[in-house]
Amino acid sequence: MRIERGQVAVITGAAGGIGRGLAEEAGARGLRLVLSDVDPQRLAALTETLQGQGVDVASQVADVGDLAQVERLRDLAVARFGGVDLLFNNAGVMQTGFSWEIEAERWQRLLAINLGGVVNGIRAFVPLLLDQQRPAQVVNTASLAGLVCSPMLGPYTVSKQAVVALSETLHYELATLQAQVRVAVLCPGPVASDIMASNQAASAATEPLDALLDSSIRQGMDPRELAREVFAGIEAERFWLLPHKSFKPALERRLASILDETNPVFQMADA
Repeated sequence: MRIERGQVAVITGAAGGIGRGLAEEAGARGLRLVLSDVDPQRLAALTETLQGQGVDVASQVADVGDLAQVERLRDLAVARFGGVDLLFNNAGVMQTGFSWEIEAERWQRLLAINLGGVVNGIRAFVPLLLDQQRPAQVVNTASLAGLVCSPMLGPYTVSKQAVVALSETLHYELATLQAQVRVAVLCPGPVASDIMASNQAASAATEPLDALLDSSIRQGMDPRELAREVFAGIEAERFWLLPHKSFKPALERRLASILDETNPVFQMADA
């Protein structure tokens, strides 16, 4: 899909990290934006900044775990701009801890946002994108955790692997319909953000991991650099958006273990 000025991009989780990078890059390319986040102050600040740069922006606070709120975001896009060309299901949170120690409410909170937010985005927007009968793009943000597994990241890994599976399924479904709507799944390694602020440590045992993750993420890829790679991938019509290439040996080891039916052995993956 060719990215052109005047197209409309909807971005969830837009106020920080990957979402902000996507919003800034899309705005710089002349796209019109519909942005959402659960943080009203940061969302308002980003909207004001982009509008000051001449970007046409509409924004709305939304919890992507609530289908009705995502549907209202879609309705805002249609009312303001008449349609949608690109949908970025990007909102996400983090949770660490032993799988059995994480409270049920924390499991449900993360799954509702990381996975439910993508499900709700698909349910709310894909019928619109199909009805428009023109090229459109869905990009679902997963993670390297969507392809490889690590200890102490159970809810996050489960949600991201489900996003990968859902994205691939959606890809096949759209191909079956010969639709002009395409889907891509974004699986990055560390990207500079404060996502660890959303983490609620289950026990003191996670403190070293939490500190390591926070440091690695904050020093990760610049979100604007990531956004440029995402837009390049969209224009190249790639399903797999894998900006961190050095993790591939870890993926190869996992696939070999599956095919050889050997027990998995955890090794720290390079990002």
